[in-house]
Amino acid sequence: MAIEVEAPGLATTVQDLGRPGYYHLGIPLSGAMDRLALRAANRLVGNDDGAAALEVVFLGPELVFRADAMVAVTGAELPPRVDGVVQPTWTSFAVKAGQTLAFDYLKAGARAYVAVAGGIDVPVVLGSRSTYALGALGGHEGRALRAGDVLPVGRGRPAAAGREIPAALRRGPGGSPVSLRVLPGLYWHRLTEAAGRQFLADTWKVAPEADRIGYRFRGGRPLEFMPHEQPFGAGSDPSNIVDACYPYGSIQVPGGTEPIVLHRDAVSGGGYMMVGTVISADMDLIGQLQPHTPVRFVAVDMAGALAARHDRQAILDKMQSHLA
Repeated sequence: MAIEVEAPGLATTVQDLGRPGYYHLGIPLSGAMDRLALRAANRLVGNDDGAAALEVVFLGPELVFRADAMVAVTGAELPPRVDGVVQPTWTSFAVKAGQTLAFDYLKAGARAYVAVAGGIDVPVVLGSRSTYALGALGGHEGRALRAGDVLPVGRGRPAAAGREIPAALRRGPGGSPVSLRVLPGLYWHRLTEAAGRQFLADTWKVAPEADRIGYRFRGGRPLEFMPHEQPFGAGSDPSNIVDACYPYGSIQVPGGTEPIVLHRDAVSGGGYMMVGTVISADMDLIGQLQPHTPVRFVAVDMAGALAARHDRQAILDKMQSHLA
């Protein structure tokens, strides 16, 4: 079975749960920006959680199916249409051979996930089918989809149409401003006490420069740094350090003006201090934030971060129980 790309959308890529184990070599995890939504889409069509699907950003593609298929669309509210007939999101539905799957305008969120029973069967590269476009690695020829591409689909398990994830388990960004929980970082002491309080008190907004590498935020007051002598090998800016490793979710503030949260395709190290790290349970939320969305950073401790991870796993467990 295969799917032909009639129109690619804005930035549609093949993603799974990523390729861990190579970050020390400078190859990022990649994979779905919203991992919970990817898992949900795969479960709806009977796939394993880590099967490859399509990550759709803002504008959906047009896809012609060459064989019957079971499909689900989760994540952003990007209503799917099969030959013009609207289908529900977070629900499995059938597409017949020769039919076209297209999408209405985006209503909420930023990234939708299109899972097909059997998964998108592009080659496995370093243990994953995920696209790392900056390195031209994985996915379909290491890049976003183009018109005329043909995507192979694996053999799927039998799955019924109408399987649904309840609204209570469809996790979205929530209220405004969106709260992103943060563990203060190794370099938090480089901020003045007033600047640290200010960073957490201010409301920031997602900048247009927000992608798979990192999300930039604007609108807060510039941060002040403690007086210190720059070490040998660091730059002259007070936010510079001697190069260090970056964890996923780490927050840089170059020049103290615009925080950047590093995401799935981020580099593994560099010369900016990290004021903190967004906890893993909230990284999915970032992938659903549109430009200009108001955000607050909320400090938590390790116990709070682990509790949030436990709560996120509980949502996945409830999904599985419901679908079973």
